[in-house]
Amino acid sequence: MAGGGFCRLPNGTVVVALTLTRPSGGTGTSTSAGTGPGAPVRVLVHAANRARALTRLRNLGLRAVYLRGNDRPPTPDEITAVLHHPDGLLWRAAPQAGQELWHPIRALLGPAGHAGPARPAA
Repeated sequence: MAGGGFCRLPNGTVVVALTLTRPSGGTGTSTSAGTGPGAPVRVLVHAANRARALTRLRNLGLRAVYLRGNDRPPTPDEITAVLHHPDGLLWRAAPQAGQELWHPIRALLGPAGHAGPARPAA
């Protein structure tokens, strides 16, 4: 992982920010350069604690997600963005190119709703 960190809020919850590589199953809703599969993206997660934030990402299929250290904590703008989103999960290209807006996590993961291989039909 290239960088990540967290910030504890006054109410006890945390905002975790991670820089990950873009999964290959994304829908490509972003129009900025360098957002193809394998390009870095900044992911924000709002949760009760750090472990639950990482679990939320792992449950979506982003299995190799770890938070080691606090070298790139979320900025105040990132904290505001994730707190005002109903899902508490956002992403955008990293490093930020221009004024790209934050996207819901569903736009990164694609129509299947998770980053892993397609689920077999039951």
